[in-house]
Order: sequence, then structure tokens, then C-alpha cells
Amino acid sequence: MADFEGKERKIERINAVLTKYGFEDLDSCRDFCLENGIDVENFVKGVQPICFDNAVWAYTLGTAIALKSKKTDAKEITDYMGEALDAFTTPFSVADTRKIGIGHGELAKMLLDENTKCFCFLAGHESFAASEGAIAIAKYANGTRKTPLKVILVGLGKEPAYIIGRINGFTYVETDYDHNKDILTVTKEIEFSKKRKDIKIYGCYDAMEGLAVMIKEQVDVSITGNSTDPVRFQHPVAGTYRMWCLRHNKKYFSVASGGGTGRTLHPDNVKAGPASYGLTDSMGRMHCDVQFAGSSSVPAHVDMMGFIGMGNNPIVGATVGLSVLVAQTNKNR
Repeated sequence: MADFEGKERKIERINAVLTKYGFEDLDSCRDFCLENGIDVENFVKGVQPICFDNAVWAYTLGTAIALKSKKTDAKEITDYMGEALDAFTTPFSVADTRKIGIGHGELAKMLLDENTKCFCFLAGHESFAASEGAIAIAKYANGTRKTPLKVILVGLGKEPAYIIGRINGFTYVETDYDHNKDILTVTKEIEFSKKRKDIKIYGCYDAMEGLAVMIKEQVDVSITGNSTDPVRFQHPVAGTYRMWCLRHNKKYFSVASGGGTGRTLHPDNVKAGPASYGLTDSMGRMHCDVQFAGSSSVPAHVDMMGFIGMGNNPIVGATVGLSVLVAQTNKNR
């Protein structure tokens, strides 16, 4: 019998979706997925190994109802994923108020749309969670797109970018920014693998260089990390890039991972004041089109906000990946 974190608070909504699509329980959803060759648990934990069980079951529900729909368009399948994720939000929580489950489904749909050319993980520093999301998106999104989606990571600090790039096999792009002339120069590119060379990772010294990178890559959609250096980097970069886009008639969709009200001091964010996650939450609202809640990386924090136990960045990758996988499976049935 399916058991997971927060079950007693979430089960009423989950049962409503199960009934709507003719499933007896979550176990029958899992069996249906396995019968169709999709091991959801293996897939989700392959994206973020430390995710909670409620994340696995949320995607099990989404995958099952999407398979039952027999839809073959991955963009349409993202709606089912969003509906299942929404069912796993705790009523009256921050996640419920912001409809984060539906939002993740919409974001995945956007990344599968041909009009989105470049997606950026914009962080206070490069992280393994952003890498987890990037790897899943790069691996699966282009399986259904006619033109490949460019996936980049932009963060504060060149050393962290180099390290994360080397560990994950990305292409590290070293840049030099001339503040006086407002000129960004690529000084070096290092491919750390052939398999993931198309994922580019940038490290910047300040927000001005970050803005220059965003302009260079013509980012269409970004998601900001929320914890480290929110006042020094990611929110100023997203905000100033939005202003640049408005002035140059370019469409830009900004997603803020969100923090969550009432968070206590984060050790990395002493400079941000006594409610650092509250501050990053507020700053995200200044530039975002949609705001999530909880950490971009830490499952427990996202779960605390009333959602599933999985970082927002890996959620992006899992939602895109499973939507594409279900679409391919339905085509072959």
C-alpha cells in the first residue's frame, strides 16, 4: 500500500483525481505504469536521488493518468503532470495558494514549445540540483522538439561553475566582462564531455556580468535559485534582464523558485538579514511571472511549503522528462 510523507493531509485531493480517471488507488497507478514499461520510481530518483517518496507517487499518478489519456503530444501531457502535482499539494499551504503543481506543468509545456529557444538556471552559485534539472531537460526535451532547446546555467563565481561543469561533464564557458565598455568576451570554452557538452555553464563575478551573459544567450525562460546570494546576484540579474527585454521588445518569462514566508536565518545569507528566505521570496516577486515555493534544490524545504519533497529545479527536469517519455510510449502502444 502506498505510503508517503504528508499522506493524511493530501489524500482527499489525490483520491478525487484517482476517481476522475478511473483508478482504484496509487498502487494500481504504479502497476499500470509498469505494465506500459515505465518505472516511475527509478526515473524520478534518477533525476534527484534524495527526493521524498511523495514525489515518486505524485509522478506515478501523473504518468498513469497521462498514459490512460493516450495523448501523444508531450506538451499536452504536461497538463496531466501538473494536475497530479497539484493533487499532492497540501490544502491551504503556500504551495496550494500559488498553485505550484499547475505552474510546474505550465513551465514544462513552455520548455517543450518551439518558441522557447533558451532556458537558464539562474543561481546564487552553481549547484548540483540545477545540474540535475539541466541534465534531465537536455536529455528528454529534445526528443520531441524540432529544434534543440539550449540549456545553460549561470551563477556567481567562476570556480563553482568550473567545478560543477567538470563533475557533470558540461561545457564551462569562461568570460571576461569590461564594465567600462559593457563588453562581454568569451575567453575560453572547455568541453568536459561529449555526452553533455551542449549544456553550457557560466560563472560570473557580479550581476552586471550575469546580465551580459543573459543578453548574449538571449534567454527566453529562466528559473532563479533562491538561497545563496539572492541580493548580490540572481534576482538583480533577472530584474535587470527583464528591463532589457522590455526595452528591446523581447519576450522573457521569469520563474522564481520562491522562498517561503517565516523562514529563519540561512547560514549562507547573513548579509540578507534575519529572514533570508523571506527576502528572496519578496525579491522574486519583483521580476517573476510565476513564483514557486521552497528550495530550488532541497526536498525537505519544498515539502515544508506543502508541496512534494523534491527540489524545484529537479522537478522541472522530471516533469519535462516524464512528459516526453509518456508521449513516446503512447505513440508505440
